[in-house]
Amino acid sequence: MTRRSRLIAVVLAGCLSACDAAPKAEQAAPANVAGTTTTVSLGDRPFKLHLPTSYAAGTKLPLVVVLHGYSSDAAEAESYFRFTAEADRRGFLYAMPDGTRNGRNERFWNATDACCDFGGSGIDDSGYLQRLIDAVKSAHPVDASRVYLVGHSNGGFMAYRMACEHADTVTAIVSLAGAVAQDAAGCAPVRPVGILEIHGTADDTIRFDGGLNGDRPYPSAAVGIERWRRLNGCSDQVTPASPPLDLEAALPGAETTVTAYQAGCRAGGQVTLWTVVNGGHVPALSPTFTATVLDNLLAQTR
Repeated sequence: MTRRSRLIAVVLAGCLSACDAAPKAEQAAPANVAGTTTTVSLGDRPFKLHLPTSYAAGTKLPLVVVLHGYSSDAAEAESYFRFTAEADRRGFLYAMPDGTRNGRNERFWNATDACCDFGGSGIDDSGYLQRLIDAVKSAHPVDASRVYLVGHSNGGFMAYRMACEHADTVTAIVSLAGAVAQDAAGCAPVRPVGILEIHGTADDTIRFDGGLNGDRPYPSAAVGIERWRRLNGCSDQVTPASPPLDLEAALPGAETTVTAYQAGCRAGGQVTLWTVVNGGHVPALSPTFTATVLDNLLAQTR
């Protein structure tokens, strides 16, 4: 959430860059050229869009939208998550938008009362992201049953807001170190949305057990998961335990426990919590993190 956290993310991404192929540099290429990243105009808020190497007109592809954290931007989010190479490998469209800037020149998403329109701009980021998705759909063959959002911190808060307000569009979300809105009454999705929260128990920025962002309260990871379990109609029966995951490179062994709700869920509504034991707000992503997240995300459809 802080500038220090953003810088930590950049340093970690740089340290880990040797673990995977470097993403392709943005190219000044015409639209609809496979394997290129271009800037797409959308009013006064353009965004980057990567077309995978397998892109072909008429072949419907999943769409993944990444949402950066507070004071970060889309380029830093890509350097952290490294989705471009996976988009080419797996064949999905990949959008990278930026939040707007506040009075301190820091980018943010207006997601909930707790995060992160601290200046009270009232910017409609929910509407903007829906327009972005519509713009990609109008220009490219998007599989409407496979539209996903991945957000870190403020971006995770924003992904939850999109799941609440645009469930007719969003198939599933991943929130890394984010949280749902404090007020449950504001979330009434018209259909189930797959939910994956990834959260460290030692996160001292957006705390695993909930807390205050400044003077603004936000719920715990467990409260968010329970809320979405009920919204998606899942039973309270936990799916038989999966093996722990190795998501945090700075912690020994497989440090992440899996709690999943799949029984009784309405179609497309599985709800999962990955608890990074002793993990912080900006985890040092393991070499398998990105692939593991995308395996979970892209398997979901409606």
